[in-house]
Amino acid sequence: MIDNVAIDGSTHSSDKGRPPTGSRRSRRVRMTGKERREQLLDIGRTLFAEKGYEGTSVEEIAAKAGVSKPVVYEHFGGKEGLYAVVVDREMRQLLDMVTSSLTAGHPRELCEQAAFALLDYIEEYTDGFRILVRDSPVAQSTGTFASLISDIATQVEDILGLEFKARGFDPKLAPLYAQALVGMVALTGQWWVDTRKPKKAEVAAHLVNLAWHGLGNLEAKPRLIGHRKS
Repeated sequence: MIDNVAIDGSTHSSDKGRPPTGSRRSRRVRMTGKERREQLLDIGRTLFAEKGYEGTSVEEIAAKAGVSKPVVYEHFGGKEGLYAVVVDREMRQLLDMVTSSLTAGHPRELCEQAAFALLDYIEEYTDGFRILVRDSPVAQSTGTFASLISDIATQVEDILGLEFKARGFDPKLAPLYAQALVGMVALTGQWWVDTRKPKKAEVAAHLVNLAWHGLGNLEAKPRLIGHRKS
């Protein structure tokens, strides 16, 4: 009976005037190492997106998590280590979304799929995108938005190469066009992350309109031919 009282916080008259016992205080649930690591990653991700790498400190990350600075160092070796893991996760998330979206279909529909994949990521993982578009301070060849765009362009390059060959174009030019197409979508995404206008489907339609028709043959009212309309 005493245990039940301690858990549900009810108070007997005989308890009046007594200092609150530990059982009545809000108990801090002890996290496992894995749970603490995920908590620090979530907090770091939010702060890096809001303040940038330079504007975020280990002290602030630790304070938000309710732990001491050594706990952050124990898990990640410092701010750079935490940032590197956050960036790596976001890069893999975006790359997986783009890669999985490029399914079989008309080449124009493939352009739509790629555009939607990036815009979907921006919409669902806005904090992650804000982090990626900043230059990474971590001394490595990967971990920058430019390197991520290059990775995505490589996926598109394979598709364009097959299409160029089927149409009698030089497949060696596929890398150039892949970089141009992916770069166009990525830079538009950087602009759209703040404006969010027009709507996502309309942005995708205009991107594909330019990529597919070129400036000389733009459609006045671009349309989407794939199954996605929003």
